[in-house]
Amino acid sequence: MAANDMDHAKSTYDSFIASLKWTIPLICVITLFVIMMIAE
Repeated sequence: MAANDMDHAKSTYDSFIASLKWTIPLICVITLFVIMMIAE
């Protein structure tokens, strides 16, 4: 049972890291765009 829990936790962690690889750059681009709009 513990091995099953570890497998589930690893798959959840892997999907979380994969989503971070896309969301962090996207948030940075949006933030940069907003800063440029405010600066004008």
